Amino acid sequence: MVAADGLTYSGDMSTTTDNRDYDRVELALRFLHEHRDDRPDLDEVARHVGLSPAHFQRLFSRWAGVSPKRFCQFLSAEHARRCLAASRSVLEAAFEVGLSSPGRLHDLTVAVDAVTPGELRSGGAGLVIRHGQIDSPFGRCFIAATDRGVCSLSFPTDSDGEEGLAWLRETFSGAELQPAPIEIAGLGQRIFARAGGDGPLPVLLAGTNFQLKVWEALLRIPPGRLCSYGDLADWMGRRTATRAVASAIAANHIAYLIPCHRVIRSLGDFGEYRWGAARKRAMVGLEMARSA
Repeated sequence: MVAADGLTYSGDMSTTTDNRDYDRVELALRFLHEHRDDRPDLDEVARHVGLSPAHFQRLFSRWAGVSPKRFCQFLSAEHARRCLAASRSVLEAAFEVGLSSPGRLHDLTVAVDAVTPGELRSGGAGLVIRHGQIDSPFGRCFIAATDRGVCSLSFPTDSDGEEGLAWLRETFSGAELQPAPIEIAGLGQRIFARAGGDGPLPVLLAGTNFQLKVWEALLRIPPGRLCSYGDLADWMGRRTATRAVASAIAANHIAYLIPCHRVIRSLGDFGEYRWGAARKRAMVGLEMARSA
């Protein structure tokens, strides 16, 4: 359940997931990635995160649904390359057919709306944006939403959400910002649940026309699938614009829902992520574990 103050979230997980769980998982993923050539065993990883092997195994399996060893197999460069190859035909078909309706993820429908040029020029004058923080399966999460949909989802490094608020004030300088912890707690539960629930989950995108096209293209990549930057640019008909596509992906301010974490380098390297490379690996690995 989600507490009224938004401090705890379990969503679709069998037991409560909080920041302490994810912090330990992220610490373990960092250690495993940094020492991947040494192939550390369970005892070494558990010692690094300050837990007994049995406790760490239980914690990790509770969070991921699979063992740490199995999870790491999903995150190997070899597996990533195989996933890129396997995903290619699925994504080619998705781009050939196009989207006559809002983008669809396998178990979560996202309805896309865009801030109009006039709204951008006025700084979102007239908009009311409610915001708050929750504990998600991927750590502390800042969410902001209007009546038309989620307009920001990020994983700030500060504890008071000032990073997320700073972007809102810059982008929507004319909007009214309202703290809404209870509403955001419920919204967060819906976002991170495995099933879409009661209809499409709307998002409100603020960006250039090119950025909007890239972000909408990301919605065609299903959970458990991966896409390279080059392939995404190619399928969008912008074969020579790989760098511009990568820049638009990096500018995405709605993490997870607009799944920029599913785009990696063609050699199987997961690359950087504006909210941390370890968090990107956590998102990809968890989606692969659920899809396996």
